[in-house]
Amino acid sequence: MESGQESRQELDRMACEGETVVPGGTGGKSLEAQEHLAEGRSRGGQTRSEQLGHEGYSEMGSKGGQTRKEQLGEEGYKEMGSKGGQARSEQLGHEGYKEMGSKGGQTRKEQLGHEGYSEMGRKGGLSTMEESGGERAAREGIEIDESKFRTKS
Repeated sequence: MESGQESRQELDRMACEGETVVPGGTGGKSLEAQEHLAEGRSRGGQTRSEQLGHEGYSEMGSKGGQTRKEQLGEEGYKEMGSKGGQARSEQLGHEGYKEMGSKGGQTRKEQLGHEGYSEMGRKGGLSTMEESGGERAAREGIEIDESKFRTKS
């Protein structure tokens, strides 16, 4: 069994070869450098979040995502999202990923309330492999009240 010291030496060797071994430590040429980079980036993000407040920080993230989408184009952005979803699925495993989806669905249901969630399900039920529920509703003249999808305040 590898001791903690041997494990750190292995991680340091990998970092020296250019591999990122600490999340957020990209660019560090040693394990220690990556740890310091990750800590600094985390503290910087926390400070910026406090400066901007929740709304401002959220808007900043939105703008960054939009810029990245423009850089990659629609297909590249979809591919990036797919890779991210695949990586998260592998991290959590089947049961964990399933639980995450269930919690997200429950949260959204609570946000929308019964009426909004029902309306969203009705639109989803109209979707097919060829067209979205919104497209089909428009084509067939089915009224979908998307105002019910808004989060209750």
